[in-house]
Amino acid sequence: MADILVVEDMVEIGEMLHDFLAAEGYDVYHAASGEEALEIYASEGAKLLILDIMLPGIDGFSLCKRIRQNANTPIIIISARTNKDDKLNGLILGADDYIEKPFDIDLLIAKIHGIMKRRYATDEIIDGDIRLDKNSRKVYLKGEEVAMRAKEFDLLLYMMENKGKALKKEDLFNKIWGFESDSEPQTLNVHIKYLRDKLEEDSKKPVHIQTVWGIGYRYE
Repeated sequence: MADILVVEDMVEIGEMLHDFLAAEGYDVYHAASGEEALEIYASEGAKLLILDIMLPGIDGFSLCKRIRQNANTPIIIISARTNKDDKLNGLILGADDYIEKPFDIDLLIAKIHGIMKRRYATDEIIDGDIRLDKNSRKVYLKGEEVAMRAKEFDLLLYMMENKGKALKKEDLFNKIWGFESDSEPQTLNVHIKYLRDKLEEDSKKPVHIQTVWGIGYRYE
């Protein structure tokens, strides 16, 4: 399943959206017409649709209505049609948001992150510039994938799921490596260092993965 299906007949805007969203780590499909969008949606699916209104063939309103008849996929309408009636029509047909063109790409990305986090919270954890996808076991920093060893991913996931909690070293080690592991407890410290090197702007002054002296570590 694609993360996002962009339905936009203006090539420049479609390609721009594709590139920006792909840089955020999303798997993006682009359709230039309503008919093409329906074909992609039927064969691939999508977690979210970004939908223009003025499309060749099936227009955006009709496409939104068809999607809503069978699915609750989040839909964001982006359109140059800015009058009140069009906005109301889009929202009544089931769109989750209606954004006017020209739009701010950073605002759009923030809205998409918010929808993805609320709707698919069990699949992803998004915290600032860090996005962790549980299903694919991938981690992204500022949209770029960060290579992770299995234990690094497991450790980061557990700490992010317990954000703000001071976690004891022995508890972290036993959770990730197991009580009967042949690994040395020092392995935990090494993996914490690896995560800081990969995720912190300054690994010597970590913002996210903090040391709690005398106890262990805390993710902030």
